[in-house]
Amino acid sequence: MMGMRTVGIVVEYNPFHNGHLYHLQQSLKITEADAVVAVMSGHFLQRGEPALADKWVRAEMALRGGCDLVIELPVAYATQAAEWFAFGAVSLLDATGVVDSLCFGSEHGEIGILQRIARTLAAEPSGFRKLVAEELAAGVSYPAGYGAAVRRYMEAAGDLEAAAYPLDQPNNTLGLHYVLALERIGSRIRPYTLRREKAGYHERRFTDGQIASATAIRRTLMESGSLQDVAAYLPQSTVELLKKACDEGKAPICWERFAERLFHRLLASPAEELAELHEMTEGLEHRIKKALPSLPSLDVEALLAALKTKRYTRTKLQRALLAALLGHGKELLAPARLRDGIGYIRVLGFSAKGRELLRRMRRSARLPVLLSAARPPADDPYLRLDTQATAAYALAYRQPEPRDLFRDYYEQPIIVDR
Repeated sequence: MMGMRTVGIVVEYNPFHNGHLYHLQQSLKITEADAVVAVMSGHFLQRGEPALADKWVRAEMALRGGCDLVIELPVAYATQAAEWFAFGAVSLLDATGVVDSLCFGSEHGEIGILQRIARTLAAEPSGFRKLVAEELAAGVSYPAGYGAAVRRYMEAAGDLEAAAYPLDQPNNTLGLHYVLALERIGSRIRPYTLRREKAGYHERRFTDGQIASATAIRRTLMESGSLQDVAAYLPQSTVELLKKACDEGKAPICWERFAERLFHRLLASPAEELAELHEMTEGLEHRIKKALPSLPSLDVEALLAALKTKRYTRTKLQRALLAALLGHGKELLAPARLRDGIGYIRVLGFSAKGRELLRRMRRSARLPVLLSAARPPADDPYLRLDTQATAAYALAYRQPEPRDLFRDYYEQPIIVDR
């Protein structure tokens, strides 16, 4: 297997569904790869939400669905906006030394335009930074301001096709940041993209008989409480794994499972202490303090509804609340620190092919490869955040046990020999 070609994918699998299975199979096909390495978010996700099921359950979903090696994207990057989420994931794939290509879904489905934009913006020209600042000064959210700045900059550069690229669509934006990250780290990994089919990223209802967004699946499962209502959109292995987690009281996990601890933190912390947390910007801490006494109920949805504005999007608010829940301060998650990158590769699971990839990585990986957190690199701050996130997440189980809180230290990778 020394000549094994390997494609990397960046996933959350919240949960792994038929659309993900299609993406995985097509990624292998168009890249002519023999194996798949997935970088997967842990217990908390890019939009500031807790995962439906824990990272080990979702890693097993990935392996049973066809992935060969699942590595964890640290929570410090997994809960960031697109730029740093993509940077962390791409850097990890590159650091393995075994990944030849990267394949991601997008609404547009055209890689050439993304590469042109990325090559133009990789060095962050001062003119572009000025345009972003102008857009943000107009009071729009960062994603909207960034997309508008890209459009204006590429139009001024005379590339009207790139200027028209629809960066208001989430997977297109994330795709651009994947390609930007490849450019910025000088990676030899070749990017590919697949057009997202049938179900949009945020689509909340079922519109197809077999393919649905993870959002629609989670929403239906939370409302009905029945796996049968979503089973048509999931591989059988996902249904079985979710059923087991639900029976054990470890799924489905949602924000409301954390409400009591979150509200205690928000109420007990003075505004100036909240202001030191990640994503607490432009006086958001005061807005939170003002909103708390007038909430109609003490649930997270009520708080989000009270806080949301054009500038404070739901995603930004969720990330800020997550920082409060997990105690994530500004300094450790600041761009200057994130730019230094991740200091380890944490393996969550592997297949027989994945075992061979791990053997190759012992020679090729540029970072230590960890099978658990029991023997970490010298007090790595991001690994410490991961173990703390595991403990916080486990407290949302129906009946958490002490071992659940410290699972990072003893849990060995999931092995699925297909």
